[in-house]
Amino acid sequence: MTQLDTRSVHAGRDDLTALGVHVPPIDLSTTYPLPDVERGGASYDALALGNGPDGGSLVYQRLWNPNVARFEQALAELEYCESAVAYGSGMAALSAALLATVVGGRPHVVAVRPLYGGSDHLLSTGLLGTSVSWVTPTGIADAIRPDTGLVLVETPANPTVELVDIAAAVRQANGVPVLVDNTFATPVLQQPAQHGATLVLHSATKYLGGHGDVMGGVIAANAEWTAKLRQVRALTGGLLHPLAAYELHRGLQTLPVRVRAQQSSAEKVADWLSTHPAVDNVYYPGLPECDPQGLIGRQQSGPGAVLAFTTTGGYDSAARVAASLHLITHAVSLGGVDTLIQHPAGLTHRLVDDSAKPHNNLLRLSIGLEDPDDLTNDLSQALAAT
Repeated sequence: MTQLDTRSVHAGRDDLTALGVHVPPIDLSTTYPLPDVERGGASYDALALGNGPDGGSLVYQRLWNPNVARFEQALAELEYCESAVAYGSGMAALSAALLATVVGGRPHVVAVRPLYGGSDHLLSTGLLGTSVSWVTPTGIADAIRPDTGLVLVETPANPTVELVDIAAAVRQANGVPVLVDNTFATPVLQQPAQHGATLVLHSATKYLGGHGDVMGGVIAANAEWTAKLRQVRALTGGLLHPLAAYELHRGLQTLPVRVRAQQSSAEKVADWLSTHPAVDNVYYPGLPECDPQGLIGRQQSGPGAVLAFTTTGGYDSAARVAASLHLITHAVSLGGVDTLIQHPAGLTHRLVDDSAKPHNNLLRLSIGLEDPDDLTNDLSQALAAT
């Protein structure tokens, strides 16, 4: 198989030569002509059950779209999975996985904290009919029950970028499917399926799109799971828009270049923050104390481009830093070309239970493509204001 950089450029474009085009065409059709009632009905049955078009009519955009299919194929190749299913957001993708476990009669979820605040909140509410056992990475095995349908892990975790040993989690799960949220690492730095994960989730809004202008979610998995997930999408309508799929597919072409450049800057910013007198702690897998299991280089090829740090003056100082920056944007989300900072406890993790909420003086940084010296200069003047 070709190297990841090559696959990022070419994956999902196998049909372009036959179509006589160099760039994927955008198909915005909401409906498609039917050859006749019988064949149209057969296509509808196949697509509604989560299968591919198999040469028949595409019937309706909620069931299938060529741009979405190309993006799914490309992401599956990068994650070393059989196929993938894309949704309108990362939360829609997670919801589909949870609904599939409920329909399968195993609604119990074992989840390792920390998680993205939206994922944590969804599980805590039980809105989709699931129940949850919150555990540490070493507590997975003890939490497994006969009705456990899924183990949920995020590594690196949001917002403290803690790492979880995926292979160890899979062993503890003992046959229960393990879903790994790979949003922070991306397939450039980590392929969870290579370590035994059954499902790999991305908020495609982040690094896969990479420019803060498109929203989507995607799960890569084996054919059995993706058929279930397609059926959930077909019936609930959580589809990804074709134009968004086009933009996400295009984003994959530059993904390796962006992630590696952002990571290089993040390493420099993390080192700089670790010596600043107004900073208590820096959380970044590239720092030896933040990777006690030695997972960087073994599971994850690099530490990534997200880091977090705590300020010495508590909540007030953290809030002042976020408000005093000039170059770095105070905003939620991550993975874009510009650097973002946010206060997780007050924003993305606001609805997380107090026992699991991030520290009030913790700030999360998503490093973009700016010069790292400009970033540290901006942080320096903001930290001086505390």
